[in-house]
Amino acid sequence: MAKPLRIATINTNGVRAAFRKGMGDWLATRDVDILAIQEVRASTEDLQGLLGPDWDILHDAATAKGRAGVAIASRAGAHGEGPTIHRVELGDEDFDSAGRWLEADYEVNGKIVTVVSTYVHSGEVDTPKQVEKYKFLDAMTKRLPELAAHSEYAVVMGDLNVGHRELDIRNWKGNVKRAGFLPTERAYFDRFFGPLGEEVTGVDGSTGAGLGWIDIGRQQSGEVDGPFTWWSWRGQAFDNDTGWRIDYQMATPALAATVAKYTVDRAESHDKRWSDHTPVVVDYDL
Repeated sequence: MAKPLRIATINTNGVRAAFRKGMGDWLATRDVDILAIQEVRASTEDLQGLLGPDWDILHDAATAKGRAGVAIASRAGAHGEGPTIHRVELGDEDFDSAGRWLEADYEVNGKIVTVVSTYVHSGEVDTPKQVEKYKFLDAMTKRLPELAAHSEYAVVMGDLNVGHRELDIRNWKGNVKRAGFLPTERAYFDRFFGPLGEEVTGVDGSTGAGLGWIDIGRQQSGEVDGPFTWWSWRGQAFDNDTGWRIDYQMATPALAATVAKYTVDRAESHDKRWSDHTPVVVDYDL
């Protein structure tokens, strides 16, 4: 019997720094087939040098050097000649999504699996950064149905920079007016995960059609706090598990139905961390 397809996502907060702190040791033991990376902040050559020759790498750098950057790496030879096609465009032509959205198609057991690595803007209330975040979420809202039509086996993953529900932030009451937990932001996710085609009322009172995608983390973990995927470097946030769940794997229903295991690879201790985020790893039994 073929082993499940193991897909992982991680915001490295700078991949070179992450490798200096231990990311390579994690990767060497996790048997990941496809790895989505956000905040690469390095060149394609840097990535290839860190990951080594056993990986096929797609990388979309940000317009501003040293910022953002997304990548998808797959085990060389594990999926034929690697990705069959990839795309980086998102939103209108005048919208700069460079370094924040990367799609790739892989053939797995006769099925086309579409994988997206994305890094949504963090935003900042009442600033142009928040305007750009809403533009990005609008573009995602338009693209998600197109992806589902393109392949029934699709997964969009990465640092989405929004805690969808109160369960997704330890300190949610203190963050309802902060970017990352604004009702308007969360309403997008109400629609992303709402029943396909049904009218969904968002937490902010807005309405729109549900897109039918599945939040794998919530589906697998149930109605519990977290499990969180990001903790501030400051203070005792990690030790006290005062975190946010902002790293997602969201899948089409057909792919979600194949999930065999969902894991948040939380470090053993604060000093063992190599990013302020932690990997989210899902086994899909295709």
